[in-house]
Amino acid sequence: MSVSLQDWQKNGWLVEHRTSRKEIVDLLGMADRDLAQSQTPHLSPDWQLSIAYNAALQVAIAALAAAGYRASREAHHYRVIQSLAYTIKADERLIAELDKFRKKRNISGYEQAGTVSKQEA
Repeated sequence: MSVSLQDWQKNGWLVEHRTSRKEIVDLLGMADRDLAQSQTPHLSPDWQLSIAYNAALQVAIAALAAAGYRASREAHHYRVIQSLAYTIKADERLIAELDKFRKKRNISGYEQAGTVSKQEA
């Protein structure tokens, strides 16, 4: 049996969401802004990764909204990233890499500064 976004909704991980063209445009606009800002000279790698991660998250939220859902509050970022397998048919490697950056961002933002390398950023 194949899992679907409808199954996620039944589990309470997603809620139905009616989006609009404006919402999608706004989310993608935030992603563009954040991606550009992540390239600002002299930012620490921690901040560069955090800003770039937010850009990726906004795109994933847009894809989920376009599919008719939004993630519930519990494990929000995790669910949004994992949903890419269904919304854009992202491969496991991309999802694993984004999840790695999610974890790295949490550590650098909430637990310990200086954990992100320039290469990761």
